Amino acid sequence: MTIVMTGATSGIGAEALKHFAALANTKIYIGARGKGRDVPKGTAVIPLDLSSLESVRNFAEEVKQQLGNTKIEILILNAGIQATDNIQKSNEGFELTFATNHLAHYLLARLLFPNLAKGGKIVITTSDAHDPEVIFFGPKTLDIKALAYPDENSPKGMRFYAATKLCNLLTARSLLAIGSKHNNGVRVIAYNPGLTGDTSLMGKQSAFTKILLPVIRPLFYFISMFKPAFFMGTAKRSGEALAELALGKVTLPGDKIYASLVKGKLTFPNISHLAQDDSIRDLLWIESAKMVALPE
Repeated sequence: MTIVMTGATSGIGAEALKHFAALANTKIYIGARGKGRDVPKGTAVIPLDLSSLESVRNFAEEVKQQLGNTKIEILILNAGIQATDNIQKSNEGFELTFATNHLAHYLLARLLFPNLAKGGKIVITTSDAHDPEVIFFGPKTLDIKALAYPDENSPKGMRFYAATKLCNLLTARSLLAIGSKHNNGVRVIAYNPGLTGDTSLMGKQSAFTKILLPVIRPLFYFISMFKPAFFMGTAKRSGEALAELALGKVTLPGDKIYASLVKGKLTFPNISHLAQDDSIRDLLWIESAKMVALPE
């Protein structure tokens, strides 16, 4: 089996990687910044900086060269960030969270799609924050240019992050439609790992945060009795669920694309009304293609 993965060196991804590395006859290619990564046997680390579209292209090209004629059976687009503001920019001048969470993975999926095996699988990590009926700050509209080039009227903080997660879900729907059009049997899953306390989503945790986490977990547990989406899970369980979905140990109902981890259990709810809008889906695809200089 051949797996290509982003976001595999910490948090949810690192936990999922343990399950993949335990499989026999499996080769895993992961993208990561820096050198000297401690990864399991059978894992190849290829340089990747998701804040740079040039780096994404170089990563995809290196993966293809190392693959040769071998096809990718599972492509996992898991990495994500939440910038502390919407002022930071990517190498190409896009807002950093939008560039990292959406544009880089959009580009990578498009570059590697031809290298997927027939019946292969794409798993994109998204969030239930995409749905305002589940999380109050979820997006009710999608202004793509305001995400790429924010101004004073653009979403901020978690609202901005939630909008990028909507982009991930819409991209998953587009990839599924393309797979169906080409009849190549490619399956696509949009995965919500739920609120996970022990991840590096917002950067390296401070000593204070690590001390505070066990204290606030009971508070979130209490809130989750009324709002299940606020249950604070662990990276270990979220990573395990990611591996279960990727390896087909858990399968989605026939008409579903979205798998959501709620209180440690995988569920398959409907996606938000905005995420179901084909016109928004297609507009995001077209505008993203322009931003990464690919044909529509």
